[in-house]
Amino acid sequence: MPHTFAAVIALGLAAVTLFAAHRVLIHIEHATIASTAPEIFALKNQGLVFQRAAAHSPNVLPIYGSSELLRPPAPERGNIFFRTAPTGFQLSPVGGGGANPLIMLQKVGALGSALHAKRLAFSLSPSWFCTAKPSTQGYGGNFSAMAATEMVFGTALDFGLKREIAARMLQFPETLEQRPFLEFALRRLASGQLLDRLVFCALWPAGKIQTVLYELEDHWAALHHIKRQTKPRPRLQEQTIDWPELIAKTSKAKPADAGMIQQPSPFARKITRGSRDVGFLTGVKTSTAWIDLDLLLRCLASVHARPLILSMPLGGEFYDHAGVSQSARDEFYRKLPALVEQYHFPVVEFQEHDEDPAFLIRHTPHLTAKGWAYYDRTLDDFFHG
Repeated sequence: MPHTFAAVIALGLAAVTLFAAHRVLIHIEHATIASTAPEIFALKNQGLVFQRAAAHSPNVLPIYGSSELLRPPAPERGNIFFRTAPTGFQLSPVGGGGANPLIMLQKVGALGSALHAKRLAFSLSPSWFCTAKPSTQGYGGNFSAMAATEMVFGTALDFGLKREIAARMLQFPETLEQRPFLEFALRRLASGQLLDRLVFCALWPAGKIQTVLYELEDHWAALHHIKRQTKPRPRLQEQTIDWPELIAKTSKAKPADAGMIQQPSPFARKITRGSRDVGFLTGVKTSTAWIDLDLLLRCLASVHARPLILSMPLGGEFYDHAGVSQSARDEFYRKLPALVEQYHFPVVEFQEHDEDPAFLIRHTPHLTAKGWAYYDRTLDDFFHG
């Protein structure tokens, strides 16, 4: 009996110590959010600690996207422009090259209740929705085992939604080759059969233990990052932004690729306008990205978040040259808001800049200084209601 009592006391002290350490780490993460929120780094994208801290901060607006969040290094780029909270908030970007809606929804499902009533934004690349088979490389490069596991074994999403998400995730087997437990759980989820559902329920305790281990690792990695790599806290200062003046100024700026030697392109020779409309419309109709976007919107509705959906324009100059007419491109601009508005979320696709060569960096899905100025104004309007 004395040994048993001593063991219970030791376990209790260990539990109290771990709980106290956990609370201290969370306090440090929240206390340094002004420094970490504007930065883009791999740990923020792969882990959840910094995303969760941003979600809990009333003066931080998270934005999820892909490579457009990283380029160009212009002062108008969102995380740089809002770094000192000139209008009362900072922008916290999360993403990497090729991060698509299927990646984003896993983060939303993992964060769960942290996003309740939280304003956040999503930046979409229209090219995903205009190709029958979008590239899978970006998915693998941005896949987070931690986010996927927390989503699968969390309680934010209902079983039916998880089943549909699992079916999509299993279509990327290369991300699961080194994760047999996660793959097994996904297959049980995707099956939909009663026996597999019972097996998944039996796996749930082991899954929760794994999420706890992931979280502990994430917290310690975050502490290391804060101590070694975090930049000094920016001096926050409010100022009045003259948006028309900013947009006029950036409209006069030279394109980001000005003076660069343009590489030969398969579309260097102008193709008859409209000659490739059929292929383009087939891509818009059959792209799996629409499935993933619908799942993302359902996830956002499930956690009661308050998102803004942004989409860059298609880049009409490029598509005109490639033989895709404006009338064909209008199908994308029709289909996107039609889907998003089903969930009563605001959506801005900047269709009026489809033919504006100064909005996107030539032949790339990246915003120019002018494009970012429009993004910034929209994000500011959204944050302030």
